[in-house]
Amino acid sequence: MRFALCLTQEHNLWLVGLAAVICLLGSHITFRLLQRLRHAEEGTRVAWTFMGAVATGATIWCTHFVAMIAYQPGIPVEYEPILTGVSLGLAIFGSALALWVANHDFRAAGALGGMIFGLAVTAMHYTGMQAFAVRGVIFWSAHYIAASIAGAVLFGALAFHHGHAAGRRDPVWAPAALMVLCIIILHFTAMAAIEIVPFAPRDGELTASAANLAMAFAVTGVGLLILGTALCSHALEAQSLAQARRRLVELLEGSVDGMIVEQDGHIVATNAAFASLAGVDHDEIVGGRLSRWIPDIDRVPIGALTQVTLAAGDQRSIPVEVALRKDDQQARPSMIYAVRDLRPRLAQERRIAHLARNDSLTGLPNRASFLEWLTRQTDENGPCMPLALLSIDLDRFKEVNDVHGHAAGDQLLITIAERMKTAIRPGEFVARLGGDEFVALMTLQEREDALELVDRLRDAVTAPVELDGNQLSCGLSAGVALWPQDAREISSLINNADLAMYRAKASLTTDVCFYEEAMDKAVRTRRRMVQELREALDQGHLCIHWQVQTAVRTGDITGYEALVRWIRDDGTTTSPEEFIPIAEQSGLILPIGEWVLRTACAEAAGWREPHKIAVNLSPVQLGHVDLPRLIHQILLETGLPPSRLELEITETAMIADFDRTTHVLRQIKALGVAVAMDDFGTGYSSLSTLRAFPFDKIKLDRSFMTELDGAPQSAAIIRAVLALGSSLDIPVLAEGVETHDQLVFLREQGCDEAQGYLLGRPHPTVEGAKSSRPVGIWHDAA
Repeated sequence: MRFALCLTQEHNLWLVGLAAVICLLGSHITFRLLQRLRHAEEGTRVAWTFMGAVATGATIWCTHFVAMIAYQPGIPVEYEPILTGVSLGLAIFGSALALWVANHDFRAAGALGGMIFGLAVTAMHYTGMQAFAVRGVIFWSAHYIAASIAGAVLFGALAFHHGHAAGRRDPVWAPAALMVLCIIILHFTAMAAIEIVPFAPRDGELTASAANLAMAFAVTGVGLLILGTALCSHALEAQSLAQARRRLVELLEGSVDGMIVEQDGHIVATNAAFASLAGVDHDEIVGGRLSRWIPDIDRVPIGALTQVTLAAGDQRSIPVEVALRKDDQQARPSMIYAVRDLRPRLAQERRIAHLARNDSLTGLPNRASFLEWLTRQTDENGPCMPLALLSIDLDRFKEVNDVHGHAAGDQLLITIAERMKTAIRPGEFVARLGGDEFVALMTLQEREDALELVDRLRDAVTAPVELDGNQLSCGLSAGVALWPQDAREISSLINNADLAMYRAKASLTTDVCFYEEAMDKAVRTRRRMVQELREALDQGHLCIHWQVQTAVRTGDITGYEALVRWIRDDGTTTSPEEFIPIAEQSGLILPIGEWVLRTACAEAAGWREPHKIAVNLSPVQLGHVDLPRLIHQILLETGLPPSRLELEITETAMIADFDRTTHVLRQIKALGVAVAMDDFGTGYSSLSTLRAFPFDKIKLDRSFMTELDGAPQSAAIIRAVLALGSSLDIPVLAEGVETHDQLVFLREQGCDEAQGYLLGRPHPTVEGAKSSRPVGIWHDAA
């Protein structure tokens, strides 16, 4: 009853209400600041503790003095200023200590901080009561004092306990209400503990009600100013956090990978990429645990990429790659996960693996798969079954590309490959090595089993393909080599199958050939010669021999022909008739021809006598449009005058592309280089060729001189050619002069020049070629 009477009869209820509002507002601010303090960065905790202490102390002090002003003892009241200031300092210091203790993480930190807060409220109140001065005698009740202290400590502990347990964004009205109870119970119980016996009033004193009202508004203004400052600081900090949160969201959403931020085992932020990957809404993810979506998330180490499985919302299992980083910059560490969908990369890896083992156009196994399969089948450590290797080449496929275009050729290859895959049976293997080359493998019991496979593949290849209204088709040539009958090594088996295929391709009677060592020896020899010829060119085993060219009437030297020779390591010489055709077929004629031209020009440029030199051009060389540029470059490098160089071509070289060849020859003549027709009389259209291009010389083929004695037709042809040359004003040189009678005949018929063993044999040096000429032969011929 004393507590109730004190509250209702001895206090101005309007001011009590004002004190309650101040207390409630300050209590809410106090616990918001406590929440911020608990999650503050290490360097800002002192500032937030100070701000919280000022706000909390101001709340206690303002509530106390507004409530004191509301107290109406019926006599004038005064307040001693020093003790009033001391009470405010005690409130702030005690609040700082309470907040500092409550900020710790041990279990009873909140309750202990609340008890300190209750004692701080008690100390502030009774210190402030010491500043309370009235004209009368104050009597205190010990029981009420003890009750006020116990209530303050109890409700303070409860308030801070609930505030300590609240999350960062949890409402704090419950601990704020308990703090209000703590302060109100202390104040009004403590006020119920006093009884005042007043003295007689003096004349002219200020009435108590007027003084109390003025001070109430003054104290309220100071308290609200302090609380407003704390509230504004908290609001600005909250706005800063909101901006940082928005930047975090923008950063998360800007990533193409799924991003998750986790604190205390719960997801606090994620982006749309992860929500889309998980197949659920964004709000369904935030607040949950990441282990719901990635069961193995606990085994993901920090700073490493780990492949795990994501359980999507539609029950799909998605392979993902997770990277984890820990953020220790905040009071509550954050775990930041980056989740990348591995399906596109795995699909790309599967495609790369497929392309590494399969042909990109047809989808058939490629050379690598073929070699792996063949190696596995011929492994000496495993079962070695007899095998048949088929080397397959498509006939007339180039015609399809030339006539219908490469797109049609590709479509034809795709269709043929599909038919081949359909045609093969279990235990058989077919692959595309490139272009129109295929291989097939099979285990066999008898030789005829390979022919049966060839028949099936032939049907697949030769069946017409309908494409854009055109029927496309091609043939098949196959070579068969048997393991281990024909070879004991994989490379030899493949080589033998190729040799048999080339023989089938050249055959007019069959499209399939089995490997036969004797019949394929020539092809093997040719391949070996190509390799040896390439090594000879690289190692400098080629050389030039010079053969003299002589005027038939006077015997004077008119020039020398450069003849290439191949001298092997054992000293033997390989005839040009053997290796030149092989060089033309293999493409080696281009570097060989360039070497001969460059070497001949360089050597002739150093002669004392400026004789002309003749160099043969292959049809392959003549087919290159940059030949005039090469000749011009060689003449400039060697310093040989163009008038001393004569290039010899055959009629056959001009037949393949007459217009282009004529254009190239005109460019060569424009350089000042002479052009001679070699092997005249053996071509296709000698007269039309002579009419189309102004040759500087005609070289009569050696076959006419060989048949001069035994075939009267040869003598007639020689007379006709000499007459033709005379009428066209083109000098004629006869090749293959080997007898005295041949030389006499040429002189009688008016031939201009001659070349042959009778006049001089080829020699590595021009001096040797000159000294090989017989003495007195022209005198005898005359």
